[in-house]
Amino acid sequence: MVKLANIGVIFYIEGLGNDRKALERAIEQVVKELKEETAIDVKRVNTEDIIENQEEGELLKYSAMIEAELEGSFSEIVRATLKYSPVVVEVLKPGRLEITAKELMKILGDVSLFMGKLMDQFGGLAAYPPLDQLPKPKIGYTEDEIEEFIVDERNIRYQFVIETYGKDKETIEETIMKAFYLEGCKINKFVVQVQEEREDKVYALVAAELLSSFETLMQLTAKYAPVAISILEPEIIDVTASELQNVLTDLAGFVHELVHRPLKKRLIEHDTIKFEISK
Repeated sequence: MVKLANIGVIFYIEGLGNDRKALERAIEQVVKELKEETAIDVKRVNTEDIIENQEEGELLKYSAMIEAELEGSFSEIVRATLKYSPVVVEVLKPGRLEITAKELMKILGDVSLFMGKLMDQFGGLAAYPPLDQLPKPKIGYTEDEIEEFIVDERNIRYQFVIETYGKDKETIEETIMKAFYLEGCKINKFVVQVQEEREDKVYALVAAELLSSFETLMQLTAKYAPVAISILEPEIIDVTASELQNVLTDLAGFVHELVHRPLKKRLIEHDTIKFEISK
């Protein structure tokens, strides 16, 4: 049985606003919530003084930094990352992490549920350049090839099911295949099952067996919020500190992008605070 090591991280959270008092209150609230965390060990929380931006025409006039050092399980650090959305996360330890496929599937399910709710509210994340000129990706690999991808390239083999819609079944198939390829996936199996047709659109389930890196798997889950995901192999996934840092930073960036879409316009009219990470 694999014992998961705790993960130590530092979140750098920058508060921005056009009203000093409102920014102070927002910072106090974030600090309060951090200190009240029970599922993770909050080592320290530091805040810097509010700085006034002197540049003319700057929309968000005031800024301040929150720095929080946290330690906890992978699942709880992921939860905290989604909650506080630090665009940059510094991983302090461990140098490498071993996680079971079962535990990773549980975390992926949590990410999918969280991101799915955000996308229902704020819109989707998956956006690509025109795919017309991209050749159709290869579908299907031999077991020897798959073993090589897993052993030599440290790929993960998994089943991935999403709900989507398009003009027709063929368009859905071509678009999603190419999108998965652009994301960095190798496609071993691919099926489109039409669920219904209404208002000149076809609604379908897309089921694929994919191979990709740990980072791509996490990114794909956050972007598509799959209705089902199952890791086939390997049973133990080995993750480096660099990969972990990239994944946490990406997840936070996706949340930040979604929740701040409607605020871009409102910030002009109201003293609204937004939080983002800066290095």
